[in-house]
Amino acid sequence: MTAFLYRLGKLSHGHPWRVLAAWFLIVLAVAGAGFGFGGKLSDGFTIPGTQSQNALDRLDAVFPQAAGASAQAVMVAPAGTRVDEGAARTTVNDTIEAIERIDGIETVSSPFSEYAVDAVSADHRAAIVSIQFSGTEASVKTSTLDALQRTASIGKDAGWKVAFTGQVFQQTAFGPSITEVFGLAFAAVVLIVTFGSLLAAGMPLISAIIGVLLSVAGLMFTANFTDVASASLTLALMLGLAVGIDYGLFVISKYRDQLALDVPIAEALPKAVATAGTAVVFAGVTVIIALVGLLIVGIPFLSVMGVGAAFAVFLGVCGSTTLLPAVLALAGRRLVPKPGSRLRARATAAAEGRTHTLGSRWGALIEKAPALFLVLVVAALGVLAIPAASMRLALPTNGTEAPGTGPRVAYDLTTASFGEGRNGPLVLLIDVTQNNDFITDLDRMKDRIAALPDVKAVGKPTPNETLDTAIMQVIPDSGPTSDSTIALVHRIRDLSPTFEREYRMPVSVTGSTAVQIDISDRLGSALVPFVLVVVGLSVILLMAVFRSLVVPLKAAVGFLLSLSASVGATVAVFQWGWGADLLHVEPGPLLSFLPILGVAILFGLSMDYEVFIVSGMRETWAHTGDARLAVRKGFAGGVRVVTAAALIMIFVFASFIPEGSGTIKPIAFTLAVGILLDAFLIRMTLVPAVMFLFRRSAWYLPRWLDRLLPTVDIEGEGIVRHEEDVAWAQGEARWALSSTDLVPPPPFETRPLTVHAERGTTSAIAVPAAARRGVVATLTGHLEPASGRVQVAGAVAPTGARELRQVAAPVIDDGSAADATPSALVAERLRFAPRRRRSGSLRTWLQVLPEPVVRERPIGELPPEERLAVLALAAAAGGAVAIVVDAGDLGPDALDRLAALLDLVAAPSSAAGHGGDRAAVIVTSPIDRAATRLGAAPTRREVSA
Repeated sequence: MTAFLYRLGKLSHGHPWRVLAAWFLIVLAVAGAGFGFGGKLSDGFTIPGTQSQNALDRLDAVFPQAAGASAQAVMVAPAGTRVDEGAARTTVNDTIEAIERIDGIETVSSPFSEYAVDAVSADHRAAIVSIQFSGTEASVKTSTLDALQRTASIGKDAGWKVAFTGQVFQQTAFGPSITEVFGLAFAAVVLIVTFGSLLAAGMPLISAIIGVLLSVAGLMFTANFTDVASASLTLALMLGLAVGIDYGLFVISKYRDQLALDVPIAEALPKAVATAGTAVVFAGVTVIIALVGLLIVGIPFLSVMGVGAAFAVFLGVCGSTTLLPAVLALAGRRLVPKPGSRLRARATAAAEGRTHTLGSRWGALIEKAPALFLVLVVAALGVLAIPAASMRLALPTNGTEAPGTGPRVAYDLTTASFGEGRNGPLVLLIDVTQNNDFITDLDRMKDRIAALPDVKAVGKPTPNETLDTAIMQVIPDSGPTSDSTIALVHRIRDLSPTFEREYRMPVSVTGSTAVQIDISDRLGSALVPFVLVVVGLSVILLMAVFRSLVVPLKAAVGFLLSLSASVGATVAVFQWGWGADLLHVEPGPLLSFLPILGVAILFGLSMDYEVFIVSGMRETWAHTGDARLAVRKGFAGGVRVVTAAALIMIFVFASFIPEGSGTIKPIAFTLAVGILLDAFLIRMTLVPAVMFLFRRSAWYLPRWLDRLLPTVDIEGEGIVRHEEDVAWAQGEARWALSSTDLVPPPPFETRPLTVHAERGTTSAIAVPAAARRGVVATLTGHLEPASGRVQVAGAVAPTGARELRQVAAPVIDDGSAADATPSALVAERLRFAPRRRRSGSLRTWLQVLPEPVVRERPIGELPPEERLAVLALAAAAGGAVAIVVDAGDLGPDALDRLAALLDLVAAPSSAAGHGGDRAAVIVTSPIDRAATRLGAAPTRREVSA
């Protein structure tokens, strides 16, 4: 990964305009598709497989007239007026008639109908008119809703209060508010203070905004194919801005540190992308994995939220590693810190190990009493987590909408006139196909349900036209999110087996309230497994990165502490109502998906800070072996950037709280508080305290586990080694292939190989039979050596094995080309050879093959030495600079014949009329005297192993 990002940084530096042009075309295409052809957003929540959703699907099939989009008009007459008498009743009927004339309205139910349930208030001042649309929520036209709302004037002109409610009226328009602009402004201030440069501060903002633009446009276009909640766009905006700015901050900070040390721009930019970019990619991948992990919960709207937010994070990573470096390249020397600047002084001091910053002083204070700081952090977070024990979960209702909005006004009017339970009626779907006297039994069921606790009213059972299903409406006493209503739903479901046994009529409970209850139950049951998966993943990833047991376990425990404390704070504000007025919050149950979404997002972000803080410690530990110095230097080097990144995150998230939607507010609050606690208490206090306490034991990892885990270069050590390898390769420029103390990996170990092969020569290596093919693969970059280096034409392995494989070719007679002819094989290699290394024609290359090698005879029919020669010739025609041949078990005479043929392959210009480039050929053989026989000619060399 580090080498790839290094090449990416070089590409961005060398071709910035091409990179910017590619981004411009992507933005043009995605933004055009999203904003020009975007679908309609939805605020509905569904969950397949639950009883309520299955019942809704059946309702759509057997009661289509009751399954479409619906709304209610709440009408409250002036004091002293009865809605069911005289002019007041006429006003209600006139309103109903006006609604019925609107195009797109299927049916309108009068509150005075015998089938209406609790539609007229006890004081007869209020009435509820039920409205059914012709199609689904997505198909309801804006013109239909506008016409419907205009009918309110009939009642309002007579002095009535009239309000409409229903999902079709929920606000799905998306757009940033002034508070988000304030959040961006604060992020800009933090960046200016951090970099001391307006130009440097603006670059992460531009990169982040472009990434957010693409993610929002992509989600809007996706709405054509699946339901996308408006909250998904806000979450993508919120998270995309935060991580985009943060990741850009890390890259620019590393880049300017390099410039402050007078590293040339052409080297500083690739190094910054390779080192900080590797940490950014790792951090971004952890966030993406956690967000995409929401798919395993199996809830569609939550899956879309997670994938949309993950897409925003992915774009933030891409922008920070491609778009941002291209802009930095165009800025040139304008970002180089001035002589005598604080940044230059700080970078120089850090390089020399002299740090006297606020971060270093805080670290020194923790070092004096690490156990005390550990206890204080755990105690503080434990106290903050106490409210989480009383957490109640529910989905948003009209009662959580902003005061003054239509749905909220209707909810409050309904509550005042009918009781809160009227806002969340239950719908019972009853299968009557097995009962011949279902009318009588339905009345009995109605009476039994009416006798249950918390039931205010039960509607008259209504069979459908085919007489196979009936529906019944139940009005609870309590509100949609109350524990009493939840208990009522479970009581009715518990009665279903009894009804089926006694009346042969099974009952399913559905309706928006039942759907919300089922979603909350599903999310509650999925939370603990999801947390275990996420925490387990973090432990494995951090073990691979830092090669330690203490580091990942401490990171996981710290994450759980900060998560619990942030959820506890959210419960105190959004459920208990502490300070709710300041944030324009309506106290009530928390969003059902807030804990699981908080886990997904906070996990990734907390791992960001863990990586940026501990990677510096790991780097110092690897170079010095001094555990205390590693904590001091690593902490001091990372705390400044992490502080800036955390402040940006906190204020970007916090900007969505005051004016955000009811769905987004608690999410933004949880994330803002979570980042505050995790960054400053966990990563900047608990982490160094634990590392100081454990000292050398903090870096312990069992050997067996070390062998099992993959190696992840998060500190950019690979770049340092690659630069050393390249410098070594430049000193070996006279050789086509050379190696120094090269040892193949197990099980192909040999004595260290030092090889020097010139173009136009054939060299020989005598190696054990068991290691022969391993040597071939290692010399050509297909196996990473256990130790040592190898280079071919300047491409070096192991750090540049990809480039080395392009100029080196292994030749092993494995029978894969047995059916091809020499002419066909060479022609194929010529066709696919890189243009810059292609030379000679098919005819001139084939002239290298003397008789008795038959050019049109299948290769499998040739003697072994001739087969190897043909394969080596094809590799040379393909542009290989070095060709390593496995001579197998050839005898002395066959080796002589092979040597003569390979001499022609190594120096094809010896063939009449051929102007091809010369190659170096190296032969491996297990026969001790093979090296002597192969090295007998003047053009050949014997290489000792």
